[in-house]
Amino acid sequence: MTVNAPLDDRLALLAEQAGVDVHWRDALDRPQSVPADTLRAVLRALGLPADNGDDVEASLERLAQERAGASLPRLITAEAGAPIEVPVAPRGRAWKLLDEHDALIAEGELPSSDTRLPPLQQPGYYTLYLDDAEVTVAVAPSRAFSVRDIPGAHRPWGMAVQVSGLRRPSDGGIGDFTALSICARAAAEKGADALAISPVHALFAAAPERYSPYAPSSRLFLNGLYVDPVQTSSEQTVRAVIDTHNLRQELAELEWMELIDWPRAARARMTILRSVYEWASVDFAHAERFATFRREQGEPLERHARFEALHADFTAHGRPGGWQGWPAAFHDPASPEVASFAREHSREVGFHAWLQWLAAQGLSGAQKAARDAGMKIGLIADLAVGADSGGSHAWAHQAEVLKGLSVGAPPDALNRLGQDWGLTTFSPRGLRETGFRGFIGMLRAALAYAGGVRIDHILGLKRLWMVPHGAGATEGAYVRYPLQDLLRLIALESHLHRAVVIGEDLGTVPSDFRQAIGEKCVLGIRVLWFERAEDGGFVSPREWSDTAMATTSTHDVPTVAGWWSGRDIEWRKRTGLDDPNVDEAAQREVDRHRLWSAMYASNSAYNAEAPPAPDDISPVVVAAAKHVAQAPAPIAIFPVEDVLGLHEQPNLPGPTDAVHPNWRRRMPDSSSRLFDGPIAHAVAAAIDQTRNRT
Repeated sequence: MTVNAPLDDRLALLAEQAGVDVHWRDALDRPQSVPADTLRAVLRALGLPADNGDDVEASLERLAQERAGASLPRLITAEAGAPIEVPVAPRGRAWKLLDEHDALIAEGELPSSDTRLPPLQQPGYYTLYLDDAEVTVAVAPSRAFSVRDIPGAHRPWGMAVQVSGLRRPSDGGIGDFTALSICARAAAEKGADALAISPVHALFAAAPERYSPYAPSSRLFLNGLYVDPVQTSSEQTVRAVIDTHNLRQELAELEWMELIDWPRAARARMTILRSVYEWASVDFAHAERFATFRREQGEPLERHARFEALHADFTAHGRPGGWQGWPAAFHDPASPEVASFAREHSREVGFHAWLQWLAAQGLSGAQKAARDAGMKIGLIADLAVGADSGGSHAWAHQAEVLKGLSVGAPPDALNRLGQDWGLTTFSPRGLRETGFRGFIGMLRAALAYAGGVRIDHILGLKRLWMVPHGAGATEGAYVRYPLQDLLRLIALESHLHRAVVIGEDLGTVPSDFRQAIGEKCVLGIRVLWFERAEDGGFVSPREWSDTAMATTSTHDVPTVAGWWSGRDIEWRKRTGLDDPNVDEAAQREVDRHRLWSAMYASNSAYNAEAPPAPDDISPVVVAAAKHVAQAPAPIAIFPVEDVLGLHEQPNLPGPTDAVHPNWRRRMPDSSSRLFDGPIAHAVAAAIDQTRNRT
């Protein structure tokens, strides 16, 4: 080893061996290189110091020792029917394989010339013993559970909704799982086989102003705000609680608002839920069922509930923000101080565990409502790309997550300034060291009450753009992840839950990535606005991918009505996201003609005359829905905003909520009547007839 090589060369070598891309290509396929300071910051966060030459050499030596080490990883993956590759196996080592019930499956001794075990045909989790060493073997099917595996599902389609924006009578100004159940039944009546929902991950109960569904406290648990108080008690009891706290007028005002007032709505709902909790706890049968749930969920639930109680207590005493700002004794979830706090505040800890019990029942009930109404798939959950670094998961599972880095994206077509989402996620080294325990738990949580899952920014299975804390969004680097292992675990959990998997693969996509996930039957996403030819025209839907979900829009891009009317251009100008060198209004006029021409060519628009005026929305939203429905996609999903012909999109990436009301928009009507209007009726009929034609 040449120790005297230039530092930059050795630093680059360390980065590559640690899984950090020194060189990469941007969204325009231009070559880029990562600055040395960024490499050092990213490596430091991975536990590989590189501040000077000695650090670099020590970290290189550490990686070399890890590669040459004799210890087995805690989990290895394999494919059913293929030999099981054992990464480290001294010659002559005896082995045996046990299934999940500890029944002996096979045993033998590794030959001196091989480190492969005989294949297993049945997917599942097994335990491998190599002499005294123990390792989990995850045997995955060759592909994920797919739409074609669903009995009776022929070219299914569905809708997508923001749970928080749903309405029902007496909802107190925010959506909940009861409104979701009603919406699922209403969508099923229109022919939908799926209802994709926004993330319902746990946020911060003590900080309701932090309401982005994609910036959760934990992806292992649910948002307690979506619990309908009547779910666990009688309407008479809830009315009594409302009157006791003089909330009747407050709830009525919140219910009629066009935008969600998260702090006010959260305070009102939590006040009701806390009172119901006190009343319900005297019911012996109720208490027994809750106690059973709490025992089954075990330590992960206890840690989450303790975090919520601690976070509320420290926030009330002037220490808002994440757990890093708490006294040092409370940084360790297993510390005596945390245990003492939990004993002294057992009612508060119990309340947050109780909310999880009710939330699980509510989400499960919504999935049951969807399936009972005839949906072949039902709910499609949404899995956020990361979690808040100061939240429950990062506190409770510190060995699994990255510190000092935020997940984001380099500049691309959606955002020319790049993005820093302020989230942490799993460390690639932490995944291996913990046997992928957190990743598997996260998948199981997402699939527990759903017929499918949408994985946000699925590009992260291969690499994630990591921005060092304090740096700009463009000053990041790509960190590589074990794609094969993660895809196999997704395929296995999908198979075990009989749930389809959709991956949001938009942005700067590696050249081989879509093929890799397609081979595993993980669907990508194709969006109307991005399906363009080189000359700028819109591609025929018949040329769209048959290995990706088709959709008109997403929560981050303009709705069909908003795009056609130019509402998105107005917002971009107002928020400073517009390109001053481009006349976007003039370009949009050209693009309207292009879209109308493409929709006429696909027999979705019924005349070749000039396109409708920008304010003539109805014929456009119907034609766009029919156009996209023709795609050979295994499933097509239509945001409810496009079914209803709404102008405003749920989220505008980039601006703060004070500038654009992100995640605050409410539906124009109650869930039970949401699709009764003429536009929704026409759109749903066009989709259903197009997708189900012979």
